[in-house]
Amino acid sequence: MKILNFTIIKLTLCLITGIIIGYSYNFSVNLSLYLVIVLLSLLAVSYGISKKQIVKTIWFGLFSYLSMISIGILAVVLHNPCNFNNHYTKKLQLDATSTITFRVQEVLKPNTYYDKYIVNLLELDSNQVSGKTLINIRKDSIGKKLNIDDVYITKTVLHTIPSPLNPGQFNYKAYLKRKYIYHQITLSDTELLKIKSKKNTILGYADAVRNYINTKLGAYHFKPDELAIINALFLGQRQDISNEIYTNYANAGVIHILAVSGLHIGIILIILYIIFKPIEYLKHGKIYKTALLLIILWSFAIIAGLSASVTRAVTMFSVLAIAVNLKRPTNIYNTLALSIFILLLFKPMFLFDVGFQLSYLAVLAIVTIDPLLYKLWIPKNKILNFYWHTFTVTIAAQLGVIPISLYYFHQFPGLFFISNLVIIPLLGFILGFGILIIILASLGFLPSFLATSFSYSISLINKFIEWIAKQETFIFKDLPFNLSQVLASYTLIITLVFLLKKRTLNSFKLVLSGIIALQIAFIYTSYQKPNREFIIFQKSRHSLISNTYNHKTTFSTDVDSIPLFRNSIVDYKVSKQINTSRRDSIASIYLLNKKRLLVVDSLGVYNLKSFHPDFLLLRQSPKINLNRLIDSIKPKAIISDGSNYKSYVHHWKTIALKRKLPFHYTGEKGAFIIRY
Repeated sequence: MKILNFTIIKLTLCLITGIIIGYSYNFSVNLSLYLVIVLLSLLAVSYGISKKQIVKTIWFGLFSYLSMISIGILAVVLHNPCNFNNHYTKKLQLDATSTITFRVQEVLKPNTYYDKYIVNLLELDSNQVSGKTLINIRKDSIGKKLNIDDVYITKTVLHTIPSPLNPGQFNYKAYLKRKYIYHQITLSDTELLKIKSKKNTILGYADAVRNYINTKLGAYHFKPDELAIINALFLGQRQDISNEIYTNYANAGVIHILAVSGLHIGIILIILYIIFKPIEYLKHGKIYKTALLLIILWSFAIIAGLSASVTRAVTMFSVLAIAVNLKRPTNIYNTLALSIFILLLFKPMFLFDVGFQLSYLAVLAIVTIDPLLYKLWIPKNKILNFYWHTFTVTIAAQLGVIPISLYYFHQFPGLFFISNLVIIPLLGFILGFGILIIILASLGFLPSFLATSFSYSISLINKFIEWIAKQETFIFKDLPFNLSQVLASYTLIITLVFLLKKRTLNSFKLVLSGIIALQIAFIYTSYQKPNREFIIFQKSRHSLISNTYNHKTTFSTDVDSIPLFRNSIVDYKVSKQINTSRRDSIASIYLLNKKRLLVVDSLGVYNLKSFHPDFLLLRQSPKINLNRLIDSIKPKAIISDGSNYKSYVHHWKTIALKRKLPFHYTGEKGAFIIRY
């Protein structure tokens, strides 16, 4: 059965194409609407003509696909709030203090210094506006957490999200842009004035339910880590999970169980099927049962915060539940495509969500690869058969997500199959037991021994995962992997699937083609590595310099503690696919082919009369007369890194502007790169 024979799959692929085009290029609302209207009109005309034709032509199909691509473009344009006049950016004056009224929409995971929230702006300087922004509230000043649907007023400045300052660094600005967040606010709770609001959103009601459940569970003295896991598994909230627990789950290869996804929804659906089975014996029982299942599933999705993973899973299983209960013929590929189609039509930016991509690739790999692996050996023993099938499902899922996981996270947990063989069979029991615990606790009828038993179960799982995570020999970190290697890897995986299905000469040729494609990707990547590149990184209060020559990189710092710079060094090495590096001290002079760079540090030594560098690097706040230095050595450009006092940087910048010299401060413009 050929996958692409199904119309919904073709239309979904066209919708995805349209979303990518709409995201990559700026289309106006009017242009997008005209495009859709024209193509739908041509589609209607071609349909009318094709009905009268005996020999069919390509025009109806062509206009169908083009119409769906245009709908994908329109979906992106209509969901972008910046395209409408009431968006706050139309009223915003940059770097000006504004009076802002906002409603809390989402609570994010806090960092060391700030509690973080996504809020909806309601008013900006007395103008009614719309749009989302990020709010950072200082931890040293806040008295209590903000709740979803709380409305506050404050007077502050909206700042743009900063771009990454060092090469290879995670682009948080681009990540937030895909969520339509363009600015951030940083303040303390004393700058917030809470105002009364009678309006409550569905997310606010869901937050109230979660708070009620947590209050009831709090009476049973669950440990913080255990309560955090319960919130992640059953309520879709991961912001309270400690960094240590999160890292353990990631290193053990079971991070997926902390995000409510298809695995959780599938198990819950099976439990509900068993519970509601008697309803089928009533008149129209299947319809009642289906309606009840959908209500419960979507209620759970709302309580879990409607994240991309839970929304995807509930949408897919809703389509599946409707088809099964109404006895309609189903095909898993059709079901997947239909759920993708529905989701992307209403939430086109889900396409760029990492969790969304991983979820669908995992499910697609399971339904395609697992049957082929399972048929290789079918044990007669039921217990052995169960674990063999769990193993094949785990391998299939990993094959589906390994390339894209390496691309995003640059890490591979070697013992993933062991942790999954233990955790996945227990997950059904944990979910069933946990649902019972939450219901009984909410009603006030939870016996203490049940709460203790459940707490002990969660604790055992955490300890097992911690033990797996400590086997660092089997955790492969900092693995460079780029987009061309991802595409080549999936090409090879697809050809291997064809080989498993049909062991023919053509299948072997396809596999060889996949291997060649992967080799080409790695060869191409090796040629893209920097050969001669000198970088002055941005690092607050310190200096970090790298010099790459013949694919070997030397990192130079002003302190002995390399872990202080580990993230910057690893990000650069991974992004540039550099394998060999060493450490050295910072020199005073760098000869970069025909370019020369002079470093002046806190000692302020620069007694060089005949040396005229192209670049002057100032670091560690040297007490110098910059005008005299410029007259002495006549540099062509001045660079200041993050180790200098900002007052010094401002003074130097003023002098450079007066002397008409290029001035680069890494704290504002990012790392300074010299290719030679």
